[in-house]
Amino acid sequence: MRLSYRLIPVIFAGALALAQSPKLGPELQSADPKTNVHVIVQFDGDPTEVYEQKVEGRGGARRMTLHSINGGAYSLPASALADLARDPNVVHISEDHKVFAKNDYATAATNANIAWQQYGADGTGIGVAIVDSGINRHGDLSGKGSGPRVVYSQDFIGGDGGDHYGHGEHVAGIVAGNGSNSECARCTRTLKGMAPGANLIDLRVLDKNGEGLESDIIAAIESAISLKKTYNIRVINLSIGRPIFESYKQDPLCQAVEAAWRAGIVVVVAAGNDGRDNTAGNEGYGTITSPGNDPYVITVGAMKTMGTYERSDDQIASYSSKGPTLIDNIVKPDIVAPGNKVVSLLSPGVALAREYPQNLVPTSYYDGTNNNAKSKYYYTLSGTSMAAAVVSGAVADLLQMEPFLTPDQVKARLMKTAYKTFPESSVTVDPVTGISYVSYYDIFTVGAGYLDLNAA
Repeated sequence: MRLSYRLIPVIFAGALALAQSPKLGPELQSADPKTNVHVIVQFDGDPTEVYEQKVEGRGGARRMTLHSINGGAYSLPASALADLARDPNVVHISEDHKVFAKNDYATAATNANIAWQQYGADGTGIGVAIVDSGINRHGDLSGKGSGPRVVYSQDFIGGDGGDHYGHGEHVAGIVAGNGSNSECARCTRTLKGMAPGANLIDLRVLDKNGEGLESDIIAAIESAISLKKTYNIRVINLSIGRPIFESYKQDPLCQAVEAAWRAGIVVVVAAGNDGRDNTAGNEGYGTITSPGNDPYVITVGAMKTMGTYERSDDQIASYSSKGPTLIDNIVKPDIVAPGNKVVSLLSPGVALAREYPQNLVPTSYYDGTNNNAKSKYYYTLSGTSMAAAVVSGAVADLLQMEPFLTPDQVKARLMKTAYKTFPESSVTVDPVTGISYVSYYDIFTVGAGYLDLNAA
């Protein structure tokens, strides 16, 4: 009862705001008319010069054209918003929001190692677009005698194309690392990603602080669509998100992922890391972030492997965002996957490694010695970002084996075959604050269940 009580006022308030000007996003309703705002404008057709002049003629400056959503990103005087919204060719105006970055045990928990052995599924020939903070060159992303598997790179924020944050590199390793830097005569484990044969398309949209604009993300999605045939891009990984401000039917980020879906690309999105947020009195329910609120993507929550290869003791991560989605009340997440304390690739000297040196992995973790010196190759991160990458790699493996599956068939296959044996609840105690968090294994927490690649 508490859940529905808290969601009703949120939806009602949003409806009141939109009634003031149906074409304006709710956060623009009260914009200071003396300021300039960064917006995304969606039109009723492809944004030709005639359409774009409708914005520029009102003092707007174009940042980029976004054909996939029939729109563009602009800087515009807030005082001109209402007049622009009255134009009959303008469908919707949204703020250009900031978006944030949100494997040995992981592969075992999802039965990926069995799928590798039984079917030879390693993602070979499949292109996975990583829309993130970039990818640096790492030995674990090399090919089998054919050079690097990062086959294309594009920087949408005007940088040098490298990963200066560390998030994109880690995600890339979970998707497609081949573990070459953890293979030696004495090594006790090989730290492979889910699809160690897949090719990666590096689309950098986040800066050294892990932040970016959604217009850049939309542009990156458009690039992935245009490059689909060239690099056989079948998967887009979006380990990013932002709060939900409007229905997915109007949200420009959601419209962009739907364009990729229509193009036949599976879009995998992190659910968000706000499952402990009780500021609305919902005990973390209703905290899914955009574009994970879109029904056409695969939205992924995070599980804890508990540091074992067995999945029977695995638990939901208490921080994993829960559904239903705000405004639209869609059941999310769709599936859960390992996302807590996942070991993947390290970019030495990047922001995350400097800020959290305790996450550096000791060499003894994989080389069979007592050498506790920090590894130059591997790092530990937690979050639904990592869980989404696990699913993206699994999708690449599945599409290698059955390349004619549609995005909807992939999603249905993963959800139907997901492992569904969970406890009724589990308790997590934060070691820093001492606060206890109780998680229930309902459909808004674990979706259809726990990824099982071999079953899929």
